[in-house]
Amino acid sequence: MSTKEKVESDVLLAEEIVEQNEIVLFNDDVNTFDHVIDTLIYACDHMPEQAEQCALLVHYKGKCTVKTGEYDDLKPRCSKLLQAGLSAEIV
Repeated sequence: MSTKEKVESDVLLAEEIVEQNEIVLFNDDVNTFDHVIDTLIYACDHMPEQAEQCALLVHYKGKCTVKTGEYDDLKPRCSKLLQAGLSAEIV
């Protein structure tokens, strides 16, 4: 085995596998578009355009993934969405 092959195999073994989770936001008949958009900007650090697109997807498709990442980052964000009266879960 050459040195180059050994180095490449060591690098592959050293990669960390990070499990990605998602916050899924669900449609409801209670919250206004403005409230959903403002909450996504606040809780998920969305830009206004991104928050508006997610709100439209939720309205027409029934649900939308609004944030992807590690569970420890998503948990407080999802809690903010729930506290604002939105329907969301981490999957």
